[in-house]
Amino acid sequence: MTQEHKVSVTELIKKHNLKSVFTDINTDDRYITQAEVNRPALQLAGFFDHFSTNRLQIIGNVEYIYLNKMLTDDETAEKIYEGIFHTDLPCMVFCRGIEPCERMKMVARKYGVPLLITEDPTSEFMAEVIRWLNVELAPRISIHGVLVDVFGEGILITGESGIGKSEAALELIKRGHRLVSDDVVEIKRVSKDTLIGSSPEVTRFFIELRGIGIIDVKNLFGVESVKMTQNIDLVIQLEDWNKETDYDRLGLDEKYTEYLGNKVVSHALPIRPGRNLAVIVESAAINHRQKKMGYNAAEELYKRVTGQLEE
Repeated sequence: MTQEHKVSVTELIKKHNLKSVFTDINTDDRYITQAEVNRPALQLAGFFDHFSTNRLQIIGNVEYIYLNKMLTDDETAEKIYEGIFHTDLPCMVFCRGIEPCERMKMVARKYGVPLLITEDPTSEFMAEVIRWLNVELAPRISIHGVLVDVFGEGILITGESGIGKSEAALELIKRGHRLVSDDVVEIKRVSKDTLIGSSPEVTRFFIELRGIGIIDVKNLFGVESVKMTQNIDLVIQLEDWNKETDYDRLGLDEKYTEYLGNKVVSHALPIRPGRNLAVIVESAAINHRQKKMGYNAAEELYKRVTGQLEE
């Protein structure tokens, strides 16, 4: 199930090293729910239709100069500020170290809206905060599986409990690859092309091995054996071998698994005694990378065979 998410203004302050004008206003329970930001423009002229009040508001040099030159009348200025701040904005950020005027401070305090200051240029701050919010507010789900980084490719291993996902991950770790998450994988859709997987904080870097128990991968194999996040590039579905099933032997037709509307290339891998899952996963990762670089071994073999038949 997709989870709703939000970012508190406190998190924003800590992440981007912002200075708060009002130290007494509580920012823990004020939330940003949209990744888009807004630079007030027509609102400064008194037009409030379609004002995106649930977005982070940013004041740059242009807005600051307009306020100083055009809102010289105290009554008009207070009317504009009332129209902006009474809407319960999450917060307002001033770039380039700009300090808000006293009248704006007075109205913002009246409605409990935090005023924040950054030394960053406006465009630079906007780009960075939008990138950060896109990740933090991305749609997300949690699934049962194991995520590993194999040769730089994010391999999501799925299958029924007890089928050998954690054992395959452990063998991959011993071969120099990195664990991202075992048992539960949190997936975020940060764009229409990108899914990022991570681990819940409580189980991060732990693996459960039936018959042994819980092992701490980071302490056992070192920090180079783990990773915080990883793009999901390939899904490998482990399943019990069924002789009645017709498994793909050529790989000419790609199959996909869909998460949050994004399709990821998927392989169904039947399990039989004696199969080395780690080697197979490594081969699948390298083969997938080759395909992304424009080389498809199955298509190359098909061309050779059809060429010989034509001769």
